[in-house]
Amino acid sequence: MAVELTVPEVGESITEVEIGKWLKSEGDAVSKDETLCEIETDKVTLELPAPADGVLGKLLKKQGEAASVGDVIGYLEEGGSGSKSKSASKPKAESSKKTDSSGNAAAKSEREAAQKADGKLVMPAAQVLLEKHGLKASEVEATGPGGRLLKEDVLAHVAGGTPEISAPPPPASPSSSSRPSSATETASSKGESAAKAESDALEEVVPMTPLRRRVAEHLKNAQNTAALLTTFNEIDMSAVMTLRSQYKEGFEKKHGVKLGFMSFFVKAAIDALRQIPAVNAEVRGTDIVYKNHYDIGIAVSAPKGLVVPVLRRAERMSFADIEKGIGDLASRIKANQLKIEEMQGGTFTITNGGIFGSLLSTPIVNYPQSAVLGMHAIQERPVAVDGQVVVRPMMYVALTYDHRLIDGREAVTFLVRMKQVLEDPSRMLLEA
Repeated sequence: MAVELTVPEVGESITEVEIGKWLKSEGDAVSKDETLCEIETDKVTLELPAPADGVLGKLLKKQGEAASVGDVIGYLEEGGSGSKSKSASKPKAESSKKTDSSGNAAAKSEREAAQKADGKLVMPAAQVLLEKHGLKASEVEATGPGGRLLKEDVLAHVAGGTPEISAPPPPASPSSSSRPSSATETASSKGESAAKAESDALEEVVPMTPLRRRVAEHLKNAQNTAALLTTFNEIDMSAVMTLRSQYKEGFEKKHGVKLGFMSFFVKAAIDALRQIPAVNAEVRGTDIVYKNHYDIGIAVSAPKGLVVPVLRRAERMSFADIEKGIGDLASRIKANQLKIEEMQGGTFTITNGGIFGSLLSTPIVNYPQSAVLGMHAIQERPVAVDGQVVVRPMMYVALTYDHRLIDGREAVTFLVRMKQVLEDPSRMLLEA
């Protein structure tokens, strides 16, 4: 009996998905709950499991095609034993014997077609391009089977080198006909084909993933809606680095997770958000909604685009809870196991460009939130302390905020409070 494979419900606001990679092919035997394909939404990538044991039948949607929730994308022959793929092996073996001689003949003719030059087998199309660009076969790396020099090899070499400057055509004689000859048309056609092939080798067109499209729309919407402004400050990370070095071994032994910088910044941000509530608020229509909970989004760069999973009620978390929570979210992002609801409802976002070496940037708010904090690389710089110039590990921090709701005084005060707390972490304990 054929069982329909349909696109499952993936979230209240999501009606359209994109079919990702099919992990099984038509005729493959599958077991119940075995993953058949990936389904990509504008937020996460989900897996479609087999509803029963059987054989995968006809696939109605291919990779990259769009589908709506509830659409049938294929069929599963329930109870099948996969004999189709097994029985196919025998004819395949027999056909391979029958075609062995013809395959050898084809390989032989290909070898004969290839001309030997500079110790390499050069395919005819490649030889034409070599002559056109004035190249020798020894100058181009061959990647074809058996060391053959292919047309693609020459195109790649030309694309990476200096473009050829063609000589201008000779002026036409007055007696020549206005209509081009067939030889001229043929040469022109060949030239256009070669130019197109070279252009194709220089560019690669890849469609955006649903997640990348959604990120682009979301960021542009934030720019178009909010009145964005960024303010900066710098933090001496000496105290945090000293604490981290002093307790990291005992911390890891006790909690089973490393003590990173992010937990310090989450704690400091919550402290500052409590003092400046507007930074944790949002504009909703003509109202301002102040949040009395602190759900902190942590921006993570995933292979398919930027995602912002949320640490719920982070004000209740210890340093170990924060580090474990971030580690768990990161591991599930890599395994495409993050749930949509885990990326919704944050009140404030922290993004760390410093892990990539960024020294300074202006992040964009994760709308409808009103602010985002940007961390950057720690760099030793000379600073003045008590009238003396000393070298300290410094970090620039940036707060991009919605100026419709947050005034400059509040934004600056927020960063100053974070600076005070991180340069003297005991303030977080004493709330001083």
